[in-house]
Amino acid sequence: MPEIPTEIALDDKLALLSGKNFWETHPVPAAGIRSLLLADGPYGLRIQSGQHDNLAIYDSDPATCFPPGVAIGSSWDAALAARLGTALGREAAARGVDVVLGPGVNIKRSPLCGRNFEYYSEDPLISGVLGAAFTVALQAEGPSVSVKHFAANNQETNRQTISSEVDERTLREIYLPAFERVVREAQPRTVMASYNKINGVYTWANRWLLTNVLREEWGFEGFVMSDWSSVTNPVAAVQAGLDLVMPAEPEGIAELRAAIESGELDLAVVDAAVTRLAALASAPRSQGANVDDDKHHTLAQEVAEGCPVLLRNEHQVLPLPTGIDVAVVGLLATEPRYQGGGSAHVNPTRVDEPLAELRALVETGGSTVSFAPGYRLDGGDNAGLADDAVELVRHADVAVVFAGLGEEQESEGFDRESIHLPADQIDLIRRVAATAQRTVVVLSHGGVVSLEGWHDEVDAILDAFVLGQGGGRAIARLLTGAATPSGRLAETIPLRLEDHPSWLNFPGEQGRVRYGEGVLVGYRYFSTADAAVRYPFGYGLSYTSFETDLAAVEVTGDDSAVVTVRVRNTGDRTGAHVVQVYVSSTRGDVRRPVRELRAFDKVSLEPGEATDVQLNLDRRAFAYWDTELADWTVKPGTYAIQLAEDAATVISEKTIDLTGDNHAAAVTFDTPIGAWLDHPEIGVLTNETLGFGSVEVTAEQMAQVRSMTMRQFVRISGLPLPIEALQALADRSHPNHGLATS
Repeated sequence: MPEIPTEIALDDKLALLSGKNFWETHPVPAAGIRSLLLADGPYGLRIQSGQHDNLAIYDSDPATCFPPGVAIGSSWDAALAARLGTALGREAAARGVDVVLGPGVNIKRSPLCGRNFEYYSEDPLISGVLGAAFTVALQAEGPSVSVKHFAANNQETNRQTISSEVDERTLREIYLPAFERVVREAQPRTVMASYNKINGVYTWANRWLLTNVLREEWGFEGFVMSDWSSVTNPVAAVQAGLDLVMPAEPEGIAELRAAIESGELDLAVVDAAVTRLAALASAPRSQGANVDDDKHHTLAQEVAEGCPVLLRNEHQVLPLPTGIDVAVVGLLATEPRYQGGGSAHVNPTRVDEPLAELRALVETGGSTVSFAPGYRLDGGDNAGLADDAVELVRHADVAVVFAGLGEEQESEGFDRESIHLPADQIDLIRRVAATAQRTVVVLSHGGVVSLEGWHDEVDAILDAFVLGQGGGRAIARLLTGAATPSGRLAETIPLRLEDHPSWLNFPGEQGRVRYGEGVLVGYRYFSTADAAVRYPFGYGLSYTSFETDLAAVEVTGDDSAVVTVRVRNTGDRTGAHVVQVYVSSTRGDVRRPVRELRAFDKVSLEPGEATDVQLNLDRRAFAYWDTELADWTVKPGTYAIQLAEDAATVISEKTIDLTGDNHAAAVTFDTPIGAWLDHPEIGVLTNETLGFGSVEVTAEQMAQVRSMTMRQFVRISGLPLPIEALQALADRSHPNHGLATS
């Protein structure tokens, strides 16, 4: 990391810690520090040559709109995420962009979050793996990423003031791991702090988060920037480890200067922040070649094909056969929903229309395609439109209904109030299904939508989410069989919003939102509670079939293993299969989910082709965060390795025994006796010292004793207990013997 020349004036140093304008940082030419150009976003560049804003009110320059995070997450495909990262990196380099604001790896805690279209999954492994692949690929092209939004930013309601009330174990196991993986594996050059507070402290002023965890534990060496217009106390921000306040904040410079003069702010802290910024701003700007818009549009189409999830396919209505009459219904077929609203909104170079693309494919095979809009997206009267649509499908062989949510119904800045489709669309689907011979529904949306009230009445459902500007062709190719669906759900589709573990506490009240479900987020809750869902996490159908076998599980260390899964394409089409490996265990003194996704891979196979997939399970695959030890721990004992079709469907499992960690939290006289008895170092000796082996104690009596602290037991037992011996055991339980006190 470069050293800052001592001759840089204090005002120049302070200016570096704030934006020059809405999208650029301050330069200091004399010190070789140039201005950095920042741009949204995670699935396409939003560069504003004219007026600037962070809500996409003003137009941005044309750029390729690739599939957003919700689609990439459903691909379960790191290679696909990398292809997007490479393309976006090339576009950024061509436009002189230094930092792309993405990827967004926040967890989908609630299906109501208005920004879920930007995020990958309800699971941190998927989010971390895809985010890391995207980061490595984009940064290889020269520009940098800014991983966001760090951290526990899982709603839009009151996002700039809300406090996420979440315990450390939940943070460590659910909301931080995706960021940790990206930092450790992909070395992002910047991270963006989120708007919200965590347990009452703004993330941008949270030294534990930005310095202790991000830098000291994970080894992050880049700089941390704020989300736009979030910082209200620049002195506290710099002290916590924030390096760059965006956008321009002239008042903040004066506040920083005053804090230095008063001694409140150490100049060395400022110099450290400037040094981190200079590490990027002293390097030459990436000079990329001009981008071929046609090639990138084709790439957007190809990436989009790997994302949609085939949820239902009764009577094998899909793929559509040749030589049939197809009635397409729904305005979204001609006015497609392909991205979300807000700061990530991209001005696409072009947009494929699903109806036109479908016609181009099926009419060459002798089929005919007719169309009726069926509904309006502006809330106007649909009665006549719906009647026309129902009449259209009456004589068709297959009706294809395009349904979903408009951009005005889900966006950055607000959360949804419901997961239902608009009532007029539900009514239209039911009327079409009651009239048509066969009915296919294609869904376009950014967050989970309910399928209730019409699911059982239709023959097929293709969940296409939002697919970017090439989504229209991708959908057409999937409907016709020119491509085979391979997506899997990266979040659970519940039967009711009220069934979701976040429902009781989302979006909070009086400035706080309690993460009451703890680690039981999404499928972790549904699987553990054995609660019914419409479709589980990891679910997805194909036009071909696959046979999988958990061939071997080999223990490779005290806390690691390698899994071999044999996969064979047993169908008659080329297709891709997602191998999902979960770990199940009850080891430890904490509530653990019944199973957790710990490894996955996506493999493409020709008909009849087979391959072996090897997946490594490292220490973290078996660990949980022990709040008493303030560290990850792997308890000795038995673990089940489960090969699953999805989070609710285990195909086969093998058990392994791990040596794990032979340590436990220290005990004191104010620790329950149960912890003394279970301690791997002193448990047996405690039992002997208390004399439990020499007297008859019932199970009920022992349960009462185990819940008592040693101090309470000594006081009320009336037994002549050896206090000094017990103190020696307490001392022995501590990693640094002698620190436990009575």
